[in-house]
Amino acid sequence: MPEDRPRPWFWLLKSEPDTYSIDDLKRDGTGPWDGVRNFSARNRLREMKRGELALFYHSSTKPTGVVGLCRVAKEAYPDPSQFDPESDYYDPKATEEKPRWSMIDVRYVSHLPQMVTLEEIKATPEFGEMVLVKRARLSVQPVTREEFERIVELGGGTLPKGK
Repeated sequence: MPEDRPRPWFWLLKSEPDTYSIDDLKRDGTGPWDGVRNFSARNRLREMKRGELALFYHSSTKPTGVVGLCRVAKEAYPDPSQFDPESDYYDPKATEEKPRWSMIDVRYVSHLPQMVTLEEIKATPEFGEMVLVKRARLSVQPVTREEFERIVELGGGTLPKGK
C-alpha cells in the first residue's frame, strides 16, 4: 500500500504541536514538512503528489490525534537542513549531488471541529488495519480513502472539494 490503488492517495502527517501545529499551518497558509529522518517516512514523502490530502496529526501531546486537514502544495524536494552543520537535522553523509532527505510543502485546509484521538481510532474496529494502529511511530503514513473519510466524519468535519 498505496502502490496498488488509484490516485489520489491519502496521507497522515504527524507533528509535535510545540514544534509545528495545525494553528501554525493555518497562520502560515503553506508550510514546510521538513526534518523527516526515517527512510520509510522519507520514501512516503517522495510518493506524495501535489493536491493530495492528508490528515494533520498532533503527536507527543496529551491526547494525541487528528486535528485537521492539509493538502500537498509542493512535491518532494531536498531538505536543506541536511546540509547545514548547525541544524539538528544535519546529515554528514548527504551531499548536494546526492541528497538523502526530502521534504514537501503543505497547505492548510481546515481544522476538525473535534480531535479524533488515537484512543478513539484504536477502539474503532474498521481501523484495525490502519498503519497508525499497526506502525504507530511512523511520522508519514498512507491512509485509505475510506479511513480518511471516516476520520473526517468522526471529527465532525467536511470533505474538501477541488485542489
